Amino acid sequence: MRPTLPPCAMAPAMYQDEILLSPPSRRDVTAEQWRDYQGKKAAAHRRCAGCSVLDDCLYRAVVEVDVSGFLACTSEADRRAMRRELGIEVRVDSGAYGTARVGGGPVDHNEVMGARRAHPDETCRELAERLGCSTSTVKRHLRQEREGLVESSVATVAQKPTMEQVLDAFDRLDTSRSV
Repeated sequence: MRPTLPPCAMAPAMYQDEILLSPPSRRDVTAEQWRDYQGKKAAAHRRCAGCSVLDDCLYRAVVEVDVSGFLACTSEADRRAMRRELGIEVRVDSGAYGTARVGGGPVDHNEVMGARRAHPDETCRELAERLGCSTSTVKRHLRQEREGLVESSVATVAQKPTMEQVLDAFDRLDTSRSV
């Protein structure tokens, strides 16, 4: 049996439509353009609402990664409103060595350094395979350590909201009640 793909993977063009990536302001478009936008948004919303990974997708988009465009039945503005309500801020890594990976979640700096100490003779590629990340991620962490660029993030990390809190914030959005 083949695993079912989420709607955004089955119909990527729908979610990558420029109008959903950069929603217009009502006063900046004609009535016809506004209806077109509303129709596309409603179609994407219906598909998202029926998705089996909606909860996880919503949680990641609100709490873990600042994603652009329409996903998990929300716009960027909806997700910003939810973050404000939850009292959280998603920090975008704009360090000299690029952004954090999104695939399986970011690799903790201490994990990389611990793996290096435990396996000092392994190559960066072998460490990356061990940690389930890219070679460039391992190299970035090693370089940051060498250059003393690692910040202590323990004191600045606020407690992440629970899935239930995120879903409650979503339920309070007007968009959660539409379509």
